[in-house]
Amino acid sequence: MVEKDASASGYGPLPHTLDALLELRTQAKKKHCECCTVGYPAVLPAVRGLLDGLGDGARITAAAIGAAGMATLGDELRAELPGALADALGVRRIALAADAVTAYAGAVGQRPGAVVAAGTGLIALGTDLTAWRRADGWGHLLGDSGGGAWIGRAGLDAAMRAHDGRRGGSPALLDRLEAAFGPPQELPGLLYPRADRPALLASFAPEVAACADHDPVAEGILRAAAAHIAEAAAAVCPEAKADEEAYEVALTGGLFRMGEPLLVPLREELAELLPRARAVPGSGDPLIGALRIAQALATGGLRLPHHPTLLCVPAPTPRP
Repeated sequence: MVEKDASASGYGPLPHTLDALLELRTQAKKKHCECCTVGYPAVLPAVRGLLDGLGDGARITAAAIGAAGMATLGDELRAELPGALADALGVRRIALAADAVTAYAGAVGQRPGAVVAAGTGLIALGTDLTAWRRADGWGHLLGDSGGGAWIGRAGLDAAMRAHDGRRGGSPALLDRLEAAFGPPQELPGLLYPRADRPALLASFAPEVAACADHDPVAEGILRAAAAHIAEAAAAVCPEAKADEEAYEVALTGGLFRMGEPLLVPLREELAELLPRARAVPGSGDPLIGALRIAQALATGGLRLPHHPTLLCVPAPTPRP
């Protein structure tokens, strides 16, 4: 949230434009300066440059930072970011959010409900505005069940079973494996040394979806994924009271662009586990969510529950 001093510009409070935020994200990606890769110090000059471009008297009144791993690995960020932002940009009101929280704010806003954010991984988050409920998001080795890496791994397993002649194999998926990666026996050497194994596994998920209309094994994988996704949503979605409108379960993230092969069984599973909830596409992405949190923080209207790791709102830094 950016404000221009009224005496200097004639403007009142002015929200930072979405175009500027999108430009910042573009610059960050070009410079590989995401907080989770090289650290927040690399991002500060880009923010400073955008702020300077707004003219004299512009200042940041509140900031919301969403980062992958903030909930489980974000102790250093929570300890250092408030002081760094205050020193570098003069911002005193800060919210430090897990990426699932910014996804929730982007998809649902500040209303009770639930969000399933699914791409390579998968996490579900819900709130009744008094507390957060979380399910999964534990990474591809411990969970992320139903996410892109989970689907891709299940598809590759079925392909390797077909290659070996074991039960549960899919010749259709074996053909897709060979087209994507080459000889099956060489796949372990391609996969295991890589640091981006989850992304490589997830890259095979669209191949599973492409086979689902004619291959029962691929169809079964997507139906199992849908069950996992619905179970995560049911674990976190608050129950609406009898006189309340049904809560939304927002589906956001690249996985749901897979379309009907996944969405048809998912709607069936959600209807069984959450008959009163409404499954809807997310209305906005995590960038929109961070903007909504910052705007609410700037105006004193943040209704989403504070949490020491999911949504940390430190006390405003006093001005020197």
